[in-house]
Amino acid sequence: MKRGTTLKLLLLLLLSLTLATADDNVTAEDNDYSVRVGYGFSDESDLGEIISLMGNQHPADTSAGGVEFGYRFSRDTWGLPLDFYLKGGVNRFFENGYQNDFMEMTLYIKAYWNFRPWERTIRLGFGEGASYAWGIPYVEKLEAQAEGDHNSRFLNYLDISFDFDLGRMVGYRPLYDTYAGYALKHRSGIYGAINGVRRGGSNYNLWYVEHNF
Repeated sequence: MKRGTTLKLLLLLLLSLTLATADDNVTAEDNDYSVRVGYGFSDESDLGEIISLMGNQHPADTSAGGVEFGYRFSRDTWGLPLDFYLKGGVNRFFENGYQNDFMEMTLYIKAYWNFRPWERTIRLGFGEGASYAWGIPYVEKLEAQAEGDHNSRFLNYLDISFDFDLGRMVGYRPLYDTYAGYALKHRSGIYGAINGVRRGGSNYNLWYVEHNF
């Protein structure tokens, strides 16, 4: 199945779930579960450059996409507009013909800062955890070769995101708690702390839709 077809099917599934779970009597406080589908391309810049809006799409034109699920286990933590989720995902790396495509699993804790007084209309997220891939992404191999570094299927995982509530933005209740946004998907060895990988990581710019229910 082509990667574009896969993404369309995932988005259709998410939209169906959104409409099926829409309930005028349900509030954001009740919606502790989430599902996200996303897709995006690899970036040749490092983490700091991307966060500073100085990233560049990798010339290899490889990509990644998938679905993840989450559970909110702490809401308004310490009296702040800060929510914590446990999240896990299944992704696929699309290697653009350089090598066979393969799967990845992620597991991480993610914190969301909810901007008020807009009732969680805008969120900033930061996730920290682990990634295990059934292969080494081509862009990670290139970076490791350039740096004289190692590769590993198991690496540290970061997920940094910014999104907004589509339903509340446009005043359409069936889409309340459905977010559209951007996420930086980052794999690294934390400068050699994990499996001796110092520089052989990767970054992907993902665009996604996420629904809380």
